[in-house]
Amino acid sequence: MSQPSMEEYVSVRRLGKANVTLVSEGILPWPPDLQAPEEEWRAAMPEADEDGAIPLGVHTALIQLGNATVIIDPGYDDPGSPWDARFAAETPGMQRTSGLTTALAGLGVLPESVTHVLITHTHGDHFCGVTRQENDMLVARYPNARHVIGRGDWDNNPERDDPASDLAQRLELIDRLGLLDLVDVEAEVAPGVAMIPAPGETAGHSIVRVRSEGSAFFYLGDLYHHSCEVAHPGWVPADRDPVAMQASRERLTTEAVPCGATLVFTHEHFPPWGRIVVSGSGHRWERG
Repeated sequence: MSQPSMEEYVSVRRLGKANVTLVSEGILPWPPDLQAPEEEWRAAMPEADEDGAIPLGVHTALIQLGNATVIIDPGYDDPGSPWDARFAAETPGMQRTSGLTTALAGLGVLPESVTHVLITHTHGDHFCGVTRQENDMLVARYPNARHVIGRGDWDNNPERDDPASDLAQRLELIDRLGLLDLVDVEAEVAPGVAMIPAPGETAGHSIVRVRSEGSAFFYLGDLYHHSCEVAHPGWVPADRDPVAMQASRERLTTEAVPCGATLVFTHEHFPPWGRIVVSGSGHRWERG
């Protein structure tokens, strides 16, 4: 099967002095299991199949601003890797692009030049690309980068005690190499780039804000999984913290809507650019 051209899975915008590049890793089928009546969520997500699954995009971001080269949610391991084969077997119906590594090479970005890797949360589709396979061993893919995650996703995370987990195999390696930083309050990780706690999806879930010359961009991770959740902020998947997630969504809209910030959430369809706008007494997602 032929791989898509760069234009089919890479989208670039200039926001102030920041270059923001979005890279699609592919499509992931997902049963939303939203805490809402089925007839209501099906009306809001007509693409759902008979089993209730919907196709989600999977995206990562590259921010280039000043002396910082920042990757947000490095996503999957490389196509053809052992991890990729296992994930494909566990996830029937997934589709992949050429991936982030190929996109970075096409953009002329060397892994050694990446200064920061920001991980919104420790679900595997958001962080497994922090390492790569070399001579049957995992090594840091971005050896000079500070890797930043929310403390709530690290401290007392039971997956750290499971040697077979991706977190134990990959992020524990980053920690042993001295490359891991933990944040539990809003923190500027580079000039103009901030990690902001936004719990709900996980205890340590964070979002990323980029500001430059009056422009604002937010990478939202899994604050939303589907655009319908913007209009229905109480629709939260099972096994999440609904109170924390709704509060995080409210904080985001309070900051992002008045300034018309450009927004991206990981699982929007490619290209995932958009913003949240006022609609009646609530809000809605507007692509573009």
